[in-house]
Amino acid sequence: MKVSNETKVGILTIFALTVLVLGFNFLKNKDLFRNKKLIYAVFPNLGGLSRSNEVKVNGYLIGTVYKMTKKDKNADQFIVSINLNEEVNIPKDSKAIISSPLVGSWYINIEKGKDNDFLKIGDTLQSKLDMGILDDVKAQLTPTLEKVRGSLDTLNILLNNVNGLLSSEAKANLHQAVANLNQSSSSLKSLLDAETGLIAKTINSANEFINGIKKNAENINATVLNVKTTSEKLAKLEVQPVIDSLQATISLLKSSAEKITNKNGSLGALMHDKSLYDNLNRTIIKAQTLIDDLRVHPKRYVNLSIFGKKDKGDYLNLPIGDSAFIEKKQ
Repeated sequence: MKVSNETKVGILTIFALTVLVLGFNFLKNKDLFRNKKLIYAVFPNLGGLSRSNEVKVNGYLIGTVYKMTKKDKNADQFIVSINLNEEVNIPKDSKAIISSPLVGSWYINIEKGKDNDFLKIGDTLQSKLDMGILDDVKAQLTPTLEKVRGSLDTLNILLNNVNGLLSSEAKANLHQAVANLNQSSSSLKSLLDAETGLIAKTINSANEFINGIKKNAENINATVLNVKTTSEKLAKLEVQPVIDSLQATISLLKSSAEKITNKNGSLGALMHDKSLYDNLNRTIIKAQTLIDDLRVHPKRYVNLSIFGKKDKGDYLNLPIGDSAFIEKKQ
């Protein structure tokens, strides 16, 4: 039987469409000849997730994203259908996280929990919002970029102010200041060159002094040892008895001073009563005069007829010194 050209074209078209559908689904990791094993996860934000993106458990591929639909008209949450290609025990407390690598497509990563009960086909996973690496970097860089932008604005204002200040006269003054600075630097260099010899001599003197100390190190050590020994001996001395003795002496002196300054005592009365002092002074003068008269004229007071007659000379009115007494006897 002869097949017409139209029939051939129709068969080829159907075959091409079938291959196209099968190839497209193969590229999207869909198997049209297997039943779907779907579990679900609800996310408030899908990020860059799309259909046929991978679903992994601890980095191992277990399925793909089959479908994404909004939960309600408000589009506040989205239901993601996950088609499992392999049978994996997923604890019920596991969490689905949308991750965004630096390179490659977005994917869903399932963090396994510790529950002993496992998810069944048709169950819903708990979800966890993960900002992803790019979002983390963006969140961390945003404050820094704001600060940099503010700094650039401030720098721009500062440069504008500087440009405004740098008039022709200001620029001339600035050039003059730079020239003066160069001249001062040259003068300072000349001064330092002239003082180099003095600095070298000072350093040599310091080295000689240090060498002298090194040579006399033994004597210095001996002196330090002697001082240390003396200090130890002084520390071992019984200082308390000396202190007690000094304290007793001070107390005695204080008591004597109080007695002297007290008007009721003899010394105190003598010090404070001038009339008593004058009477005592006159009494002492009279007593001294009497003693001198006794020495000069002993026969006046002791008269023995055997040795001679009584001395009838004048009496002394004032005391005389020892030198005058010796001259009178001679």
